Amino acid sequence: MIKNDNSALASTSSFNSLNLSEAQLANLQQLGYEQMTAIQALALPLALSAQDLIVQAHTGSGKTLVFALAILQTLDLSRIEAQALVLCPTRELATQVAEVIRKVGRSHPSLKVSLICGGASISRQQASLAQGTHIIVGTPGRIEDLINRGALPLGSVKTLVFDEADKMMDMGFYESLSTISNACPLKRQTLMFSATYSPALLERTEGFLINPHMIQAIDEPKPEIQQEFYLVNANERGQALISLLNHHLPLATLAFCNTRDECELLQRQLQRAGIISHVLHGQMEQREREDVLIQFANHSCSVLVATDVAARGLDIHALDLVVNAHISPNADTHLHRIGRTGRQGATGHAITFVTEDELFRKKRIEEVSAQRFDLLAAPPAWQGRQHLKAPMQTITIRGGKKDKLRAGDILGSLTKTLGLEAEQVGKITIHDFVSFVAIARDIAPQVAQRWQQTTIKGKRRKISLLP
Repeated sequence: MIKNDNSALASTSSFNSLNLSEAQLANLQQLGYEQMTAIQALALPLALSAQDLIVQAHTGSGKTLVFALAILQTLDLSRIEAQALVLCPTRELATQVAEVIRKVGRSHPSLKVSLICGGASISRQQASLAQGTHIIVGTPGRIEDLINRGALPLGSVKTLVFDEADKMMDMGFYESLSTISNACPLKRQTLMFSATYSPALLERTEGFLINPHMIQAIDEPKPEIQQEFYLVNANERGQALISLLNHHLPLATLAFCNTRDECELLQRQLQRAGIISHVLHGQMEQREREDVLIQFANHSCSVLVATDVAARGLDIHALDLVVNAHISPNADTHLHRIGRTGRQGATGHAITFVTEDELFRKKRIEEVSAQRFDLLAAPPAWQGRQHLKAPMQTITIRGGKKDKLRAGDILGSLTKTLGLEAEQVGKITIHDFVSFVAIARDIAPQVAQRWQQTTIKGKRRKISLLP
């Protein structure tokens, strides 16, 4: 039986009210978690008391922290075995979830979090799992494959998490989720998160949980988003987008298309206009996708052109503009797209292109959102002097965490050895064997060339400039 625990908000929004260790509270403060979001205030007391939960919450609501803290609360670090499993619909979301758990888990010495997704070597993943881990974050297909190979024992799992369960169901993963659930102990905590919940979805997932509490953050304030709809001809989308980008000069824009071919065509048009952009679609190799996301996050890329599946779960902060270059056939998908701008209390900006044949989709969006939007004329070809330019360019360094390379080592080499100002250095991202640093675009080529002749942490390393 499902118990609805959404009758009232929790009485406090302070993390100090939770049964967390002093070390965990201090780490949360260092990470910038000051007050709980509405969904955290409702869900965390139950999650930390080992209750099964069904939580309806959108991306950006703070749901990841809910299950991260619940998992960490029950871990026995002395046992090097999988004690928690988090399932996500895409590699991108799984990667971000794993990173959040690692950061939140910094107060737990020797914590090992394994990322297990398709697109990477399964033999390497098997070898890594054989060395032991505490928490596994992955996609259903690869997890099921490893279970069937006998390479992933889940008999010690205490917490099973379904993140974006509705999307996993939509992608046809129900049978895989059932297989994975059955491979875990019956006596466990199960936490299920979803942006939407229909009676059919609740019925299908009923067997995964025992007497779950249902939580809906209906009180979450809706983001303030300025929406604009432009009437365009089918072949005018690229020109219209270029004009609007050069007019508004957004730092970070996410542009949606419905197919991979549409993404690639739009990206080529942007590149020809001198706007740095990249494509994100489901057929890309994992390394290529990671490179693209890093460049977008560090402002080396102005526009990310993506399909809905590829962009699902992306946790991108401070997104200035969302563009529906191709309007979605589904009104709920449209709302999910534009919900990526206007987060954390900021006013968002969303632009949608619509042709004469697609006006019925605009009408459906208006019905679902209970709003009416003017239909604006397509902007003319850009004639102004200002042009959108990505402020940074990314340099890669052969060396990472496994080489004991830290952000301070990279920043020190740039400022002390090469003489850069701190303002000329952007975001630094360190992976196991490679690191990325954003440098002011006007000096990045010279910096990369000079850096080849110097050392980082006493050693010369291969330096490359991403286009």
